[in-house]
Amino acid sequence: MMAGFTESALSKKLADLNSSQQSIQTLSLWLIHHRKHHAAIVKVWFKDFLKSNANRKLTFMYLANDVIQNSKRKGPEFGKEFGSVLKKAFEHFSLPECDEKTIRNLNRILQVWEERGVYDSKMIKEFKKALEPPDREPTPPKKKVKLTPSFVPEVEKPTKKEKTIKVKVVPREHKKSETEVEVDGTKELHVTLSPHTPSGDPPEPEELIKALMELENSASSDAAVRERIASLPPEVSEVSLLNKLEDKATAEKLAVQVNEAVQLLLEYNSRLAAEMEDRKKVSSMMRDFIQAQRELYAQAEQRLEEYKEKLQKVYVVRQEIKSHIQNLPDLTQLPDVTGGLAPLPSAGDLFSLH
Repeated sequence: MMAGFTESALSKKLADLNSSQQSIQTLSLWLIHHRKHHAAIVKVWFKDFLKSNANRKLTFMYLANDVIQNSKRKGPEFGKEFGSVLKKAFEHFSLPECDEKTIRNLNRILQVWEERGVYDSKMIKEFKKALEPPDREPTPPKKKVKLTPSFVPEVEKPTKKEKTIKVKVVPREHKKSETEVEVDGTKELHVTLSPHTPSGDPPEPEELIKALMELENSASSDAAVRERIASLPPEVSEVSLLNKLEDKATAEKLAVQVNEAVQLLLEYNSRLAAEMEDRKKVSSMMRDFIQAQRELYAQAEQRLEEYKEKLQKVYVVRQEIKSHIQNLPDLTQLPDVTGGLAPLPSAGDLFSLH
């Protein structure tokens, strides 16, 4: 169960926010759950955004993107509220010291917003213009690309009349993932939209594990196909053996074998090419994942040192309290001084005339 909303609680959560999908989703769910405070939420978000460095600002944009898109089902509050500050937010990325990778990632977010109709084309143009520094010419619009650029090659079998080989590229189906999380006693459904983060950000462990497991069934590990290729007759690959053909029937039989060999090799080569792309992608994922883990490790190490110092201070206070307690008198050991004393005089005794 999460705590109720206060601006100070939000600032604390924003300070603890990191670029991992889990961290962004968790805070996004909390904000959407407290959407009745949308005006205060966006105000604090923008205030803390302005105080952050470029990398932290990018993480804040990922959070805004997640909140805006996932809150649409429940109302337009966040979309409108964020829309009032996003132009100024994008302007803070137009500074010369902002690197090209960050700009590409922000343009990727804008591309997703445009394709999904999160904001109208006029606002998208304003956001893109805000990203352009005054001394840089606007970049020409890039051709739109699909959000899932990975492909699976599929080879069509030749008909009896036609022995040519055709290769058709089929895009993989992209699936949305949904996460159910309990927020303040209420179950919230969170959709991980594609792309959940722009290219180059660290993958989640589950995503990396799935990609590695898929490589176990790669083309290079298909022993059956490799055996079929190895067992092809030498006549299909040696031109010099064509001189041994003595009749038309033998030549036609060899032609069928050659076409079958072409089909087999073309299909296998296509699978190998796809495997190379997959391995390149996994390699990039692992590099980003390791880098993110190193950064998280450094953060954890720094935080550990901070809390060790706090613990030492608490130890000192505890020791001082213990010493102070030992120096205080034990009231239970004091003699009973009330029983033998005369009672105090009353007011009448004090003011009576003698």
